[in-house]
Amino acid sequence: MTSELVTFMQLGFRHITNLGAMDHILFLLALAAIYRPRDWRNALWVVTAFTVGHSLTLALAVTGAMVLPIRLIEFLIPVTIVATCIENIIVRDRATAPLKGRYRPVFAAVFGLVHGAGFADYLRNLFVDRIALPLFGFNVGIELGQIVVLIFAAAFLLVADWIIRRLRASIAAPSAPGALRLRVLMVSSIVMVIAARWAVERNPW
Repeated sequence: MTSELVTFMQLGFRHITNLGAMDHILFLLALAAIYRPRDWRNALWVVTAFTVGHSLTLALAVTGAMVLPIRLIEFLIPVTIVATCIENIIVRDRATAPLKGRYRPVFAAVFGLVHGAGFADYLRNLFVDRIALPLFGFNVGIELGQIVVLIFAAAFLLVADWIIRRLRASIAAPSAPGALRLRVLMVSSIVMVIAARWAVERNPW
């Protein structure tokens, strides 16, 4: 039983950290793009909400309680990334955003439902008889993988902040947006273009 649990944990971990799961990785990067190290509590709430969302759909889908069209799900996953990037760009000041930005965990949970369905198609084919243990192990592996992805995302964002501050200082443009805002615009725009292309390619119609 222990070896089976570890096997599914490894499968979940590899599934989220593999470059084949780039759509999920980019979604996490888009979620993380607006946060600074001191905002870790807000980031934690958002990531936890995403976890709850995808875990719920994953459980329903792999047990057969919910049947979802795979082509539609594959299309909706990049759409959630595009929507997250648009929200990043539109909302300039989180303090003055609706509900002071507290809607974002709900936003992440709803999109997590879509991503969970994407995981389910992969996991359903691995079941032999029991469901509970593989499902639990896979979810744990996914979460461990997400932590690793978020650590790398945080490092990437810190490097991006440093580069942006240096460039901003070198061009002596005090009226330019702050480093955080420039980082959000840069990361969100790049991720949005990639995800929009995927959405067009995966259009089920």
